Amino acid sequence: MMMTVLTKAPESQFAYVVLAARRARQIMAGAPPLLENPRTLKATRIACEELENGLIEYEFVEPSSIDEDKDGNKRRK
Repeated sequence: MMMTVLTKAPESQFAYVVLAARRARQIMAGAPPLLENPRTLKATRIACEELENGLIEYEFVEPSSIDEDKDGNKRRK
């Protein structure tokens, strides 16, 4: 999973859910929490708390199947 540092949770609810789910899977697989004192032991809540505190690094990559026309409007190829 490619990631880059950002300081706040993503603005898109879909992106937030995808990132939290991926991070929760990492925690369930044994990755240590990035929080010193998580408020809960549930992996999904820990992942959400990490996102809200800006502790998760991520990068969004534009899909290559979307082009911009001369006016800057995005459209599928």
